[in-house]
Amino acid sequence: MTASHATASSRSSRTVLLTVTCLGQFMVLLDNTIVGAALPDMQHRLHTELTGLQWIVDAYVLLVAMLLLTGGVFADRFGRKRVYLTGVAVFTAASVVCSLAPSVGWLVAGRVLQGVGAAALAPASLALLAAAHPLPQERVKAIGLWAGLSGIGLAAGPAAGGVLTDAFGWPAIFLVNLPIGAVLLLVGLRHLAESRNPNAPALDVPGTVLSVLAVGALTYGLIEGGVRGWTSPLILGSFGAAVILFAVFVAVEGRRSAPMLPLRLFRQRLFTVSNTAMTVVGFALMGSSFFFSQFFVYVQGSSILRAGLQTLPVSLAMVIVSPYAGRLAARYGFRVVVTTGLALAGLGLLALGTVHADTGYGNVWWRLALAGTGFALAMSPLTGAAIQAVGSQEGGLASGISSTTRQIGAVLGVAVLGAVVRTRQAGGASFETGLGSAFVTAGAVTLASAVFTGLWLVKSHPTAGSAAPRRAISPDAVAASNTAPLNGR
Repeated sequence: MTASHATASSRSSRTVLLTVTCLGQFMVLLDNTIVGAALPDMQHRLHTELTGLQWIVDAYVLLVAMLLLTGGVFADRFGRKRVYLTGVAVFTAASVVCSLAPSVGWLVAGRVLQGVGAAALAPASLALLAAAHPLPQERVKAIGLWAGLSGIGLAAGPAAGGVLTDAFGWPAIFLVNLPIGAVLLLVGLRHLAESRNPNAPALDVPGTVLSVLAVGALTYGLIEGGVRGWTSPLILGSFGAAVILFAVFVAVEGRRSAPMLPLRLFRQRLFTVSNTAMTVVGFALMGSSFFFSQFFVYVQGSSILRAGLQTLPVSLAMVIVSPYAGRLAARYGFRVVVTTGLALAGLGLLALGTVHADTGYGNVWWRLALAGTGFALAMSPLTGAAIQAVGSQEGGLASGISSTTRQIGAVLGVAVLGAVVRTRQAGGASFETGLGSAFVTAGAVTLASAVFTGLWLVKSHPTAGSAAPRRAISPDAVAASNTAPLNGR
């Protein structure tokens, strides 16, 4: 084979790799926003209440949040191709389970499996791409294309969800994953090359299990408390179990030589503040977007198709603004950009809290766009701040933790804001009033976070040994979820 033929073959292989990895992440990101559009139809056809919809969303987000870091380690340790294709297979099979679900319980079970698949697929997707582009310049260009092309799924989700749900019902939003998954498996098995990291750290099984149980117990208490009563033994027991499990998790992670979550990193103020703010981003964005389609359908009387289109300003604003957030942070600093972004997002959510049934869409869309713009400005710089706090050697771990804290915030956002709506309704208020209170709560928390970052998001100096590479996780393997918005799933 001549040199020119070898070069052409290499380019062809990389093109296939880029296509496969982009399509896999596209499938995950499409599912992020497509599910939100179908929630009203799920509520109607499955005869469920708000609590059921919360579990449909949070069951997925919880698994992604708690398994994301582990998925990156799995990919490095056991083979990126193997883990990627396994993730695709699990995600696709779980999508079929979801589409055939006869009840909320089965749908939640399918969503759990989807979360497991996504937690494997997402980090392995980017790890494969990074391994195929060893030169920094080529890698940056490939990752940029990966993020841009797969990110199209974010903007396509609401419209696609509205069209499919309106025409065929909510199961169709999951069946759309079947042909994509089948193509990925067929092409991936034939064309993807295997790669591993021989120095990948050991799996932190105790930390992973304890984190899932702790956040799961807390989520259960928050979602079910409004139905069973906040003082019922079961709910009080779930909160007590969450506290105990968190304490055990901290104790276990503090003693392990290679913990899933190195607590020493939180000695850096910049790292702690950025992750705290990222949790708020997840809380406010996911918690509020959970109600967007429900607002347009149940309060303003829109069709499911129209509601899907009406929620587009949020995702479009994020897709358009996100690429510029990092550049602005490099020019003006993390604190200015993040604080501005959180302030804009908070104001947008507060403005949504004043919208009523008779408010024209011309006076609604800009509020959604304002919130989306603000969150887009905040997310990327917050991850950058977390990485800067610990140094380049642990940048991948910092990025992964930042993504995980955002997902945890998402879990809590759906649970807490749902509890706000239910509490207002239990007091005799309408669903419209409850939604207004939820949006105002999300906006107030976000504005408080803007003040917090304005005061405290400044660079701190690493303490001795803080940058030691005690748990070197591939930066690209754990950074995959940074392209996903809060998973308006």
